[in-house]
Amino acid sequence: MANNNKPIRPALLLVVLAAISTGQAHAINLGLSTEVGTTGAGIHVSVPITSTLNARVGANYFNYSFYSRIYRIGCEASAKLRTFDALMDWFPFENGFRLTAGAIYNRNTVDIEGKPDENNNYQLNGTDYSANLVGKIHGNVAFKKYAPYLGLGYGNAATPDKGWGFTADAGVMFQGRASTSINSTNCTLGSAGCAQLASDIATENSKLNDKLRGYRMYPVLRVGMRYTF
Repeated sequence: MANNNKPIRPALLLVVLAAISTGQAHAINLGLSTEVGTTGAGIHVSVPITSTLNARVGANYFNYSFYSRIYRIGCEASAKLRTFDALMDWFPFENGFRLTAGAIYNRNTVDIEGKPDENNNYQLNGTDYSANLVGKIHGNVAFKKYAPYLGLGYGNAATPDKGWGFTADAGVMFQGRASTSINSTNCTLGSAGCAQLASDIATENSKLNDKLRGYRMYPVLRVGMRYTF
């Protein structure tokens, strides 16, 4: 967990140095915002670079579980949302509307645990396997670690007007193609049977990869409150 913050520290240092180097006569207003949305619960710090440009860094976190089916395999899935943002907000108007671009360190993953059917079987690549002989089937879905971000939003957390305000984001994280893995543990089918099981699981994993091919973009929708110091 300690390594997760490393990509953010250089970005935060650049934000602070850039803000100091502006040499503005007025004091720098530091903005803090908290949000909830499709990236989980998040917190961001905003610093003005110019009168129309802010730098923003933050982190988002959430866990949730759900039931799904991968073709004929029932699964308990556990999603772990872990993202770290390094963003630039441009305010072309004076009404709080902004355009945002930046990069996201993406640690979002989904862990999968297979559940046998009512007959205590798994159907893998068209073959029924007894759960008592197969053992446990588990898997994982992950995405590329660094993802570009483009979006728009409302609310200037580093506004010259101190106090509370509303903030919102709507954009897209370009997370790339998913990387999937499905495996089994504690197979007791014998060497030939376990080899066939591994082959059928590899086929199912290939199918899952193809199924997730279209999920290259992750929608980012967030609303929250900001406070300017």
